[in-house]
Order: sequence, then C-alpha cells, then structure tokens
Amino acid sequence: MKSYRKELWFETKTRREFINITPTLEQCLEESGIQEGLFLCNAMHITSSIFINDDESGLHHDMEIWLEKLAPEKPHTQYKHNGFEDNADAHLKRSVMGREVVIAITEGRFDFGPWEQVFYAEFDGKRKKRVLVKIIGE
Repeated sequence: MKSYRKELWFETKTRREFINITPTLEQCLEESGIQEGLFLCNAMHITSSIFINDDESGLHHDMEIWLEKLAPEKPHTQYKHNGFEDNADAHLKRSVMGREVVIAITEGRFDFGPWEQVFYAEFDGKRKKRVLVKIIGE
C-alpha cells in the first residue's frame, strides 16, 4: 500500500470565506499516483472547515447567512470564550461544518456524486492556516 501526505496553506483576505479546493486536491491525487484508495482532507485549525457541496454562489450565500444566524459573530461579549479573543463564533461554525472529508478514489479519480466539490471554509481568517492531505491506497 502507498501513502501520500501534503500540507496545503491558505490565507484569506476576509474573516470568512469559502474556497473551492477541488483542483488543488486533484493535483495532490495525481502526484500520489494512487489509483484505488481513500483520500482524507482535514483542516488543522479549529476555526476552519473542509466540506463537500455544490459550487453555487447562491448556496454559499445561504450557508453564510444560516451560519451567522446559528452563531453570530457580534456582539463578541455574548461568548465566554471571548475573554482575550473575538472568535468564539468561528469555533461554533467549525463544529457545525465539520473538520474533514474522506473521498473514495476509483481508477485514479475522486468517486464524487453529481456536482460535488470540496471547499475550505474559513471562519476567522486573515492569517495562514494549514490543511492536511493524506492519501492511502494502491
């Protein structure tokens, strides 16, 4: 069995952003040479997420509004965590959106359903953060 590991780095210009990372992950898969196996991608920071969904701007807008209703950024004083920080909402949003995705690899390609794409979601941006790619298989 082969194994591949790579760290990707992202730095957003805004506090919250969704980035389609599918092409970057496909490049990692190609580099790995693995044809059959499993592909893990996880955010290595507790205020960002990796998720799979449709790449449609209206949907992303709706997600942003929905997440902000669930865990509003302001007022910062509503959260006990915000003693020295102002990012409690980002921790909560990450809890809802998840840490990682696992994708089946078949014949050297992601075994996606229709319209599926992988996204990096940033909830407390404007600094560099890591994403781990780990691929195992043959």
